[in-house]
Amino acid sequence: MNFTYLDVAKMIDHSLLNPTLTKADLERGIAISLAYDVASVCIMPYALKWCAEKLAGSNVKASTTIGFPHGGHATRIKVAEALQALDDGGEELDMVVNISRVLSGEWDAVREDIRAVIDVTHARGQKVKVIFENAYLNDQQKIRLCEICAELNADWVKTSTGYAPGGATNEDLILMRQHSPANVQVKAAGGVRTLDRLLEVRALGVTRSGATATIAMLEEAKRRLGLPPDPNFAPIVEGQANY
Repeated sequence: MNFTYLDVAKMIDHSLLNPTLTKADLERGIAISLAYDVASVCIMPYALKWCAEKLAGSNVKASTTIGFPHGGHATRIKVAEALQALDDGGEELDMVVNISRVLSGEWDAVREDIRAVIDVTHARGQKVKVIFENAYLNDQQKIRLCEICAELNADWVKTSTGYAPGGATNEDLILMRQHSPANVQVKAAGGVRTLDRLLEVRALGVTRSGATATIAMLEEAKRRLGLPPDPNFAPIVEGQANY
């Protein structure tokens, strides 16, 4: 084996962003995240404070979204969202760029929008993942966003929200890794549902992946590594979304 359990578990941001999830679904998702010791729980903003309280004392970070999923919020609203999330215990914020302005070539406005969220978040010692929504962009736009994120010291560049057509493609991941400095990590979102796919994107330089099929992927990792299954959440159907 060329990976350890934590190598793959700590790649996963367990996604709890589906708007139809109930409070019981969210509670189960947090329990899954703790049981499998993933990197973070990325939860709907209204539930972040409650989530952070449940994760307190663990090695799982509390995260949420900013300007999600369309990115068209006014910058001051994104900043307000970020400040609220930080007050609520958010440690990593996944912000969506202003897609309309990217497509319009309004790069100064795009830069200031990203900068505003990064600045307030870094001032509080926390981290930002910048979501491009690559399904709507051409390669030159993706490259320009990588350059801007490098200038602003973003912590991650991220392929997508998971709600646009398509998800994380190998071509996009390779391009984003090639055009980002070493200090800017790459996150894949959309379509990473099996351990083999998680290992594939890892080989391309991805350090995080948004996921709902967390149980299936990490139970398969345990099986391959000869580790015991989790008694509470295994077995489940391979690739099934689970919360």
